[in-house]
Amino acid sequence: MTKRFQGKTAVITGSGRRGGLGEAIAKRLAADGANIVISDVGAPRDKATGADHIGSSDEMETIAQDMRSVDVKSSTCVCDVRSLDDVRALAKHATDTHGSLDIWVNNAGIGYIMKPLLEVTEDDWRAVIDVNLTGSFFGVKAAAETMVKQGKGGRIINIASQAAKSGFPHAQAYTSSKHGLVGLARSAAIELGSQGITVNNVCPNHVTTGLGAWQNEYFAKVTGADSVEVYLKAMAARIPMGRPGLPEDTANAVAWLCSDEAAYITAESLNVSGGEEPH
Repeated sequence: MTKRFQGKTAVITGSGRRGGLGEAIAKRLAADGANIVISDVGAPRDKATGADHIGSSDEMETIAQDMRSVDVKSSTCVCDVRSLDDVRALAKHATDTHGSLDIWVNNAGIGYIMKPLLEVTEDDWRAVIDVNLTGSFFGVKAAAETMVKQGKGGRIINIASQAAKSGFPHAQAYTSSKHGLVGLARSAAIELGSQGITVNNVCPNHVTTGLGAWQNEYFAKVTGADSVEVYLKAMAARIPMGRPGLPEDTANAVAWLCSDEAAYITAESLNVSGGEEPH
Protein backbone atom coordinates (compact mmCIF):
# COMPACT_ATOMS: atom_id res chain seq x y z
CA MET A 1 0.00 0.00 0.00
CA THR A 2 1.30 3.46 -0.92
CA LYS A 3 2.09 5.61 2.07
CA ARG A 4 0.63 9.01 1.29
CA PHE A 5 3.19 11.04 3.27
CA GLN A 6 6.26 9.19 2.04
CA GLY A 7 9.17 11.61 1.72
CA LYS A 8 7.43 14.34 3.69
CA THR A 9 8.54 15.64 7.08
CA ALA A 10 6.23 16.49 9.97
CA VAL A 11 7.07 18.52 13.06
CA ILE A 12 4.83 18.04 16.10
CA THR A 13 5.40 20.37 19.04
CA GLY A 14 4.60 19.12 22.52
CA SER A 15 4.96 15.53 21.36
CA GLY A 16 7.44 14.29 23.94
CA ARG A 17 5.06 12.74 26.49
CA ARG A 18 3.95 9.13 26.50
CA GLY A 19 0.23 8.76 25.94
CA GLY A 20 -0.25 12.34 24.80
CA LEU A 21 -1.99 13.74 21.76
CA GLY A 22 1.39 14.67 20.27
CA GLU A 23 2.67 11.10 20.41
CA ALA A 24 -0.56 9.80 18.85
CA ILE A 25 -0.34 12.35 16.03
CA ALA A 26 3.30 11.51 15.41
CA LYS A 27 2.57 7.79 15.20
CA ARG A 28 -0.40 8.32 12.89
CA LEU A 29 1.59 10.46 10.44
CA ALA A 30 4.51 8.04 10.64
CA ALA A 31 2.20 5.16 9.75
CA ASP A 32 1.58 6.98 6.45
CA GLY A 33 5.29 7.31 5.79
CA ALA A 34 6.18 10.77 7.11
CA ASN A 35 9.53 11.55 8.67
CA ILE A 36 8.83 12.72 12.22
CA VAL A 37 10.42 15.40 14.40
CA ILE A 38 9.50 14.89 18.05
CA SER A 39 9.72 18.16 19.94
CA ASP A 40 9.10 19.27 23.51
CA VAL A 41 10.57 21.61 26.08
CA GLY A 42 12.95 18.89 27.30
CA ALA A 43 13.40 20.00 30.91
CA PRO A 44 11.64 22.29 33.40
CA ARG A 45 12.47 25.94 32.81
CA ASP A 46 10.16 27.77 35.21
CA LYS A 47 6.99 27.37 37.28
CA ALA A 48 4.85 27.00 34.16
CA THR A 49 6.90 24.07 32.81
CA GLY A 50 7.00 21.64 35.71
CA ALA A 51 8.39 18.16 35.23
CA ASP A 52 4.96 16.54 35.56
CA HIS A 53 3.58 18.36 32.52
CA ILE A 54 6.35 18.38 29.92
CA GLY A 55 8.17 15.89 27.75
CA SER A 56 11.74 15.35 28.91
CA SER A 57 14.61 14.88 26.50
CA ASP A 58 14.85 11.22 27.52
CA GLU A 59 11.13 10.64 26.96
CA MET A 60 11.30 12.37 23.59
CA GLU A 61 14.10 10.06 22.55
CA THR A 62 12.21 6.91 23.56
CA ILE A 63 9.24 7.95 21.40
CA ALA A 64 11.52 8.67 18.45
CA GLN A 65 13.29 5.34 18.98
CA ASP A 66 9.98 3.49 18.89
CA MET A 67 9.41 4.92 15.43
CA ARG A 68 12.91 4.12 14.23
CA SER A 69 12.34 0.51 15.30
CA VAL A 70 9.65 0.25 12.59
CA ASP A 71 11.79 1.96 9.95
CA VAL A 72 10.45 5.49 10.39
CA LYS A 73 12.97 8.31 10.13
CA SER A 74 12.54 10.21 13.39
CA SER A 75 14.60 12.80 15.23
CA THR A 76 14.17 14.93 18.35
CA CYS A 77 14.61 18.65 18.91
CA VAL A 78 14.18 20.52 22.18
CA CYS A 79 12.06 23.63 21.70
CA ASP A 80 10.39 26.13 24.00
CA VAL A 81 7.58 27.45 21.83
CA ARG A 82 7.57 30.71 23.79
CA SER A 83 10.79 31.61 21.95
CA LEU A 84 10.61 32.50 18.25
CA ASP A 85 14.32 31.72 17.96
CA ASP A 86 13.69 28.23 19.35
CA VAL A 87 10.79 27.66 17.00
CA ARG A 88 12.75 28.81 13.97
CA ALA A 89 15.59 26.51 15.04
CA LEU A 90 13.07 23.66 15.15
CA ALA A 91 12.01 24.37 11.56
CA LYS A 92 15.67 24.47 10.52
CA HIS A 93 16.29 21.16 12.28
CA ALA A 94 13.55 19.58 10.17
CA THR A 95 15.04 20.74 6.89
CA ASP A 96 18.65 20.10 7.89
CA THR A 97 17.92 16.60 9.20
CA HIS A 98 15.20 15.36 6.87
CA GLY A 99 15.45 17.58 3.81
CA SER A 100 12.15 19.43 3.98
CA LEU A 101 9.34 20.71 6.17
CA ASP A 102 5.90 19.76 4.88
CA ILE A 103 3.63 19.41 7.93
CA TRP A 104 3.68 21.46 11.11
CA VAL A 105 1.41 20.61 14.04
CA ASN A 106 1.15 23.13 16.88
CA ASN A 107 0.30 20.73 19.69
CA ALA A 108 2.25 22.19 22.64
CA GLY A 109 -0.10 23.61 25.23
CA ILE A 110 -0.79 24.35 28.87
CA GLY A 111 -4.03 22.89 30.17
CA TYR A 112 -2.98 22.44 33.77
CA ILE A 113 -3.43 25.97 35.10
CA MET A 114 -7.09 25.95 36.12
CA LYS A 115 -8.46 28.27 38.79
CA PRO A 116 -11.58 30.27 39.62
CA LEU A 117 -11.56 33.61 37.83
CA LEU A 118 -10.89 35.66 40.95
CA GLU A 119 -7.84 33.55 41.80
CA VAL A 120 -6.12 33.75 38.40
CA THR A 121 -2.87 35.70 38.61
CA GLU A 122 -1.15 37.73 35.92
CA ASP A 123 1.55 35.04 35.75
CA ASP A 124 -1.10 32.33 35.28
CA TRP A 125 -2.68 34.23 32.41
CA ARG A 126 0.59 34.98 30.66
CA ALA A 127 1.87 31.40 31.02
CA VAL A 128 -1.14 29.94 29.23
CA ILE A 129 -1.41 32.61 26.52
CA ASP A 130 2.35 32.53 25.88
CA VAL A 131 2.37 28.78 25.15
CA ASN A 132 -1.05 28.12 23.66
CA LEU A 133 -1.54 31.20 21.50
CA THR A 134 1.78 33.00 21.10
CA GLY A 135 3.61 29.69 20.75
CA SER A 136 1.21 28.63 18.02
CA PHE A 137 1.65 31.96 16.26
CA PHE A 138 5.42 31.44 16.32
CA GLY A 139 4.87 27.95 14.91
CA VAL A 140 2.67 29.24 12.08
CA LYS A 141 5.22 31.95 11.31
CA ALA A 142 8.30 29.70 11.34
CA ALA A 143 6.60 26.93 9.37
CA ALA A 144 5.27 29.39 6.80
CA GLU A 145 8.67 31.04 6.35
CA THR A 146 10.19 27.66 5.53
CA MET A 147 7.31 26.40 3.40
CA VAL A 148 7.15 29.58 1.32
CA LYS A 149 10.90 29.37 0.71
CA GLN A 150 10.56 25.73 -0.37
CA GLY A 151 7.81 26.71 -2.80
CA LYS A 152 5.79 23.49 -2.67
CA GLY A 153 3.00 24.30 -0.21
CA GLY A 154 2.40 22.61 3.10
CA ARG A 155 0.03 21.90 5.95
CA ILE A 156 -0.15 23.78 9.26
CA ILE A 157 -2.49 22.48 11.94
CA ASN A 158 -3.18 23.86 15.40
CA ILE A 159 -4.52 21.54 18.08
CA ALA A 160 -7.21 23.75 19.54
CA SER A 161 -10.01 22.34 21.69
CA GLN A 162 -13.71 22.25 22.29
CA ALA A 163 -12.74 25.31 24.33
CA ALA A 164 -12.15 27.10 21.01
CA LYS A 165 -15.92 27.05 20.53
CA SER A 166 -17.46 27.13 24.03
CA GLY A 167 -16.62 28.61 27.42
CA PHE A 168 -15.63 26.57 30.46
CA PRO A 169 -15.33 27.56 34.14
CA HIS A 170 -11.89 27.73 35.73
CA ALA A 171 -10.37 27.97 32.22
CA GLN A 172 -10.40 31.67 31.35
CA ALA A 173 -6.90 31.81 29.88
CA TYR A 174 -7.18 28.38 28.28
CA THR A 175 -10.50 29.16 26.63
CA SER A 176 -9.26 32.55 25.46
CA SER A 177 -6.10 31.04 23.99
CA LYS A 178 -8.04 28.37 22.10
CA HIS A 179 -10.60 30.86 20.79
CA GLY A 180 -7.61 32.89 19.60
CA LEU A 181 -6.45 29.96 17.46
CA VAL A 182 -9.67 30.22 15.45
CA GLY A 183 -8.79 33.79 14.48
CA LEU A 184 -5.15 32.88 13.88
CA ALA A 185 -6.04 30.10 11.45
CA ARG A 186 -8.61 32.20 9.60
CA SER A 187 -6.21 35.09 9.14
CA ALA A 188 -3.11 33.06 8.28
CA ALA A 189 -5.06 30.92 5.81
CA ILE A 190 -6.01 34.01 3.80
CA GLU A 191 -2.40 35.09 3.44
CA LEU A 192 -0.90 31.65 2.82
CA GLY A 193 -3.49 30.17 0.47
CA SER A 194 -1.80 31.53 -2.63
CA GLN A 195 1.35 29.64 -1.56
CA GLY A 196 -0.48 26.32 -1.40
CA ILE A 197 -0.29 26.27 2.39
CA THR A 198 -3.41 25.34 4.35
CA VAL A 199 -3.96 26.38 7.97
CA ASN A 200 -6.57 24.62 10.08
CA ASN A 201 -7.48 23.81 13.67
CA VAL A 202 -8.54 20.48 15.15
CA CYS A 203 -10.89 20.90 18.13
CA PRO A 204 -11.15 17.76 20.26
CA ASN A 205 -13.38 17.43 23.28
CA HIS A 206 -11.96 15.90 26.44
CA VAL A 207 -9.30 13.23 25.96
CA THR A 208 -7.86 11.35 28.94
CA THR A 209 -4.16 11.74 28.26
CA GLY A 210 -1.75 12.41 31.13
CA LEU A 211 -3.01 15.99 31.13
CA GLY A 212 -6.59 14.78 30.74
CA ALA A 213 -6.23 12.57 33.81
CA TRP A 214 -5.13 15.60 35.83
CA GLN A 215 -8.15 17.51 34.53
CA ASN A 216 -10.44 14.62 35.49
CA GLU A 217 -9.22 14.76 39.07
CA TYR A 218 -9.49 18.53 39.22
CA PHE A 219 -12.97 18.88 37.74
CA ALA A 220 -14.37 15.90 39.63
CA LYS A 221 -13.56 17.82 42.81
CA VAL A 222 -14.81 21.15 41.45
CA THR A 223 -18.15 19.68 40.37
CA GLY A 224 -18.62 17.69 43.56
CA ALA A 225 -18.64 14.31 41.83
CA ASP A 226 -18.25 11.37 44.20
CA SER A 227 -15.33 10.05 42.14
CA VAL A 228 -13.52 10.45 38.85
CA GLU A 229 -15.49 7.49 37.54
CA VAL A 230 -18.79 9.24 38.33
CA TYR A 231 -17.53 12.42 36.69
CA LEU A 232 -16.49 10.55 33.53
CA LYS A 233 -19.80 8.66 33.40
CA ALA A 234 -21.68 11.97 33.45
CA MET A 235 -19.38 13.31 30.72
CA ALA A 236 -20.00 10.29 28.50
CA ALA A 237 -23.76 10.64 29.00
CA ARG A 238 -23.82 14.08 27.36
CA ILE A 239 -21.79 13.01 24.31
CA PRO A 240 -23.94 11.60 21.49
CA MET A 241 -21.32 8.96 20.67
CA GLY A 242 -21.33 7.86 24.31
CA ARG A 243 -17.66 8.30 25.16
CA PRO A 244 -14.94 10.94 25.53
CA GLY A 245 -12.38 11.29 22.77
CA LEU A 246 -9.35 9.11 22.25
CA PRO A 247 -5.91 10.34 21.14
CA GLU A 248 -6.40 8.40 17.91
CA ASP A 249 -9.55 10.39 17.08
CA THR A 250 -7.57 13.62 17.02
CA ALA A 251 -4.64 12.00 15.23
CA ASN A 252 -6.91 10.70 12.46
CA ALA A 253 -8.38 14.17 11.91
CA VAL A 254 -4.89 15.64 11.67
CA ALA A 255 -3.84 13.00 9.14
CA TRP A 256 -6.86 13.74 6.97
CA LEU A 257 -6.20 17.49 7.01
CA CYS A 258 -2.63 16.74 5.91
CA SER A 259 -3.79 14.60 3.00
CA ASP A 260 -4.47 15.47 -0.62
CA GLU A 261 -8.16 14.84 0.04
CA ALA A 262 -8.18 17.97 2.23
CA ALA A 263 -6.21 20.15 -0.19
CA TYR A 264 -9.14 22.57 -0.54
CA ILE A 265 -9.83 22.79 3.21
CA THR A 266 -8.33 25.79 4.98
CA ALA A 267 -9.23 28.34 7.68
CA GLU A 268 -11.44 25.71 9.35
CA SER A 269 -11.76 24.58 12.96
CA LEU A 270 -12.79 20.93 12.80
CA ASN A 271 -14.69 19.52 15.80
CA VAL A 272 -13.66 16.04 16.90
CA SER A 273 -16.11 15.68 19.75
CA GLY A 274 -18.46 12.77 19.13
CA GLY A 275 -21.21 15.32 18.52
CA GLU A 276 -20.78 17.12 21.85
CA GLU A 277 -19.67 20.36 20.16
CA PRO A 278 -21.95 21.08 17.19
CA HIS A 279 -20.73 24.52 16.13
